[in-house]
Amino acid sequence: MKFTVERAALLKALAHVQNVVERRNTIPILANVQIAVREGALTLAATDMDIAINEAVPAQASRNGATTAPAHTLYDIVRRLPEGAAIEFDFPGGDAQLSLRAGRFSTSLNCLPVDDFPAMAEGNLTHRFGLPANELRGLIDRTRFAISTEETRYYLNGIYLHAAESGGVALLRAVATDGHRLARVELPLPDGAKGMPGVIVPRKTVNELRKLIEETSDPVEIALSDTKIKLAFGGVALTSKLIDGTFPDYERVIPKENDRVLRVPNRAFSDAVGRVAAISSEKTRAIKLSLSKGHLVLSASSPDQGQATEEVDDLSYDAQPLEIGFNHRYLLDVTDQVQGETVELRFADGAAPTTVQDAGDASALFVLMPMRV
Repeated sequence: MKFTVERAALLKALAHVQNVVERRNTIPILANVQIAVREGALTLAATDMDIAINEAVPAQASRNGATTAPAHTLYDIVRRLPEGAAIEFDFPGGDAQLSLRAGRFSTSLNCLPVDDFPAMAEGNLTHRFGLPANELRGLIDRTRFAISTEETRYYLNGIYLHAAESGGVALLRAVATDGHRLARVELPLPDGAKGMPGVIVPRKTVNELRKLIEETSDPVEIALSDTKIKLAFGGVALTSKLIDGTFPDYERVIPKENDRVLRVPNRAFSDAVGRVAAISSEKTRAIKLSLSKGHLVLSASSPDQGQATEEVDDLSYDAQPLEIGFNHRYLLDVTDQVQGETVELRFADGAAPTTVQDAGDASALFVLMPMRV
């Protein structure tokens, strides 16, 4: 195997694939990236046995072949090379080392046999559809903050992606919850997604996918079955196992009849929450909302730091007085996802779940559990 590649192109691909590789591995081959040249085309691949990523890289290849090299070591070397450097790789085959040259720098890396590199079988991916990259970014960004990190309820450790219907309209929904908050975001159901199984995409896969699609404008092709999902765009393909579990009936926890409605400028509200919350106890992170007709007062207190209050203006509230408390971090996580100017909070009482929405966008709904203050 022999090829020359431009540093920027290689660095971008290595940044993607090495993210999948765990720093600590009991299986040595999983610490390596597979480097392969076939028919003059260069591809990189990495896996942790749950996620596999493959990426094509523009290169000038002169000899076909394949090997594996330590992923993090190779990435650290390439990122320290000067911008614009042309990097030459040469692997004679067998038990030889992989040589790398760029300008006056050269190194040789120990390799592991490419035959030991595990391949993740995709299986029969029964449903295929596409999503614009910006829409997929929106689905992820507005839900992943609510993914649970509690390993005992492993079925909450991802985003539940499924087909649904509301008012006769077919929808693609992404839902995440950790029991304290819930995020539900929906889009019109793409062609090809009808009848798709409901799947739980793991947190690590969600995070790696989000990094991959950060700058792309290419549509993302999605193929899935009830056990695997594959997402591809440009020259990149990410394949992942899905969480084998049943996502709870989230509709049961979304209140339908909360009739006390607060509408308030989102930026002013979130800024006030942040200021008042600076004084709250690190243990509880509690903040209290005191509501009466046309008035909202935020307050927090801490035995160590004192207390803080702020009245928020320019709001709409015409219901009975109410006092309710929230974890301020959870409240800010939700307001961060409101893209319009006005946030709408709907309450039943001080102990019941509260719904939060962008007042001008019904495609995203958030639920917050209150806390005692």
